[in-house]
Order: sequence, then structure tokens, then C-alpha cells
Amino acid sequence: METDATYRGTVYPWQCDHVGHMNIMWYVGKFDEANWNLFARLGLTPSYLRTSGRGMAAVQQNITYKRELVAGDIIEVRSRVLEIRDKSIRFVHEMHNAETGEIAATCESIGVHLDRQARKSIPFAPVIRDAATRHLEPAMA
Repeated sequence: METDATYRGTVYPWQCDHVGHMNIMWYVGKFDEANWNLFARLGLTPSYLRTSGRGMAAVQQNITYKRELVAGDIIEVRSRVLEIRDKSIRFVHEMHNAETGEIAATCESIGVHLDRQARKSIPFAPVIRDAATRHLEPAMA
């Protein structure tokens, strides 16, 4: 997968909760933004989704919180494709504190490719599947 981040941003004071760290709703939002950048790298661009009548739906997300992020922290998310199937893709995001390099949170997700009008899952186009296959994380030995 490309080494470029799929999301970069900052933690703003209004994103923090009563104990002073970024609230969980903002982790989810920033991971969601990373989703769309990852998908675009695979050919699931906004224009493709609009013109083809296709879409993506999250069916599972598992978030692990490892370190606090506070107002002023700079965030970088890097994403990897773990598995591509006929109609679904499994991937992981790692959210880093860009200053310290520490992993603040991870989010493993499964997304399903769908026909927006029929509201049913459908296979990925071969070109999308091929792109995702090229970006698969190498299997661990």
C-alpha cells in the first residue's frame, strides 16, 4: 500500500471531552475520512460511486484505543488492506500522534460494495478488485 497517510489533521479543543482528550466520536469521524481516501486509491472514487450507482457500507468496525490524543495534537492515519473478497473488503487504519509516532488507536473494518438502487451487495468490478489485490498486506509467516 502507498506509504502516504490516508488522513492528516489536528485535534481541536471542541473535539475534546470533559476529561480533556479527544472524544470517541471524533476518532470514528477521522477513521471515516481515512476510509474514503483508502477507497479512492482503489478506484472507489466519488465520481465512480456517483456514475456507477455503487456505494460502500460499513458492516463491522473494531476500534482499539491505545493512547490519549489532546487538543493541539497532530494526527496521521495510515491504512492497509487485509483481505479482499468478491463483495467485501477488510482493512485496518492506524492513527498516530504525528509528533511522537505513537499509535493512538486502530480501527479494523469490513466494508461491503453495494448497488445503491437495489440496496444489495454486489461484486466489485474487476479493476477495483485488482487494485485492492495489489495493495493487500503481505501474509505473516
